[in-house]
Amino acid sequence: MLKHGLFVGLITLDTIYLAPSPPTHNQKMVATDFTVAAGGPATNAAVTFGHLGNKATLLGALGCHPITSLIRADLQVYGTEIDDLTPDRSESPPVSSIVVTEATGDRAVISINASRNQPAPAQIPAKVWSQLKYVDIVLVDGHQMPVSIAIARRAKAMGIPVVLDGGSWKPNLEELLPLVDYAICSSNFYSPHCDRGDRVFTYLANLGILHIAVTNGAKPIQYRTHDRVGEIAVPQVKTVDTLGAGDILHGAFCDHIMRLDFVNALSAAASVAASSCQFFGTRRWTIG
Repeated sequence: MLKHGLFVGLITLDTIYLAPSPPTHNQKMVATDFTVAAGGPATNAAVTFGHLGNKATLLGALGCHPITSLIRADLQVYGTEIDDLTPDRSESPPVSSIVVTEATGDRAVISINASRNQPAPAQIPAKVWSQLKYVDIVLVDGHQMPVSIAIARRAKAMGIPVVLDGGSWKPNLEELLPLVDYAICSSNFYSPHCDRGDRVFTYLANLGILHIAVTNGAKPIQYRTHDRVGEIAVPQVKTVDTLGAGDILHGAFCDHIMRLDFVNALSAAASVAASSCQFFGTRRWTIG
């Protein structure tokens, strides 16, 4: 059956260049390839979830600046529905400039996140609340914290699982964490209370999160459940571009956790993310 996921968080426009290396001080260079796409953790996860055969709704701050037409066009291609928190906002959405190194697939990113545009829960469209009863899973990336907390609190009360994309620590995340069912964090995720990676598991478990994982690029995924601790090997592939791999993993996890247990869902999601690294940009893997 078709599953419906609600993805809450950052929406950007990503301009992505493939080049021998990032430019150095006062250097101009010509890229060997270029692409543009909607970006942000929740955005890329939503596209992935939809590509895997589900219905994806993205809740974030977009607005009516002319640049948003590029974002809307990209998401329309992938069937991702947008619920806009700031439909009348005329300022530009965040635009990311990204350079992917040809030889390694590593990326360098400069951007502005959502910290300058934090809508209040009162700005959540009424349609989102009325349709939440049809949602099977919610993902939050922490970039729209007040809205994420409000959505996660309602989802928790309704028995809808909440997934956290913990890329890095965000202000006021302490209020969101107790509402999370699945925390999938990067190796850069440290709370103010944790100075080592192993303490992150203890910190999150003490908040009542029963399923926790930490990703670290091509290295094994570490995980902890209420009764298991272990590692999951990440498939080794010829890497072209690592941009968005973590976001894609989260979107694939939201799909697989609908029918698999936590460990097998992580393993399957890691395979999807690894496959995406064989293609330049965040979309070509869907048609490759």
